[in-house]
Amino acid sequence: MVRVTNSVQARKRTKKLLKRCSGFYGDRKNHLRLSKDALMTALANNYKHRKLRKRDFRSLWITRIGVGAKINGLSYSRLIDGLKRVKCEINRKMLAELAIQDPAAFTVLAVKAKQGLAA
Repeated sequence: MVRVTNSVQARKRTKKLLKRCSGFYGDRKNHLRLSKDALMTALANNYKHRKLRKRDFRSLWITRIGVGAKINGLSYSRLIDGLKRVKCEINRKMLAELAIQDPAAFTVLAVKAKQGLAA
């Protein structure tokens, strides 16, 4: 009677796992036991960092808006408050882009915010 092994499927599983670990450093890319642990950690961090990226970008936008506001003689919080009072519903991502790419348009918004604060 022929001995049946599972070698074809085992090799497929191993190759699939090692292919996903191809960019890892050192033995983590070509040793099965180390690769399994490295891949599980990488996938967990991948999930976590997708969530953290959103926070990181928001803080970057706020920093850029704050610098643009200081140039126009306002603080970040006063600028946002003034824009809300004049019903300007532009989000922080777009404000940050204006502060970097088009300072003249950002200055117009800052003037509107000052008017909203004065009223």
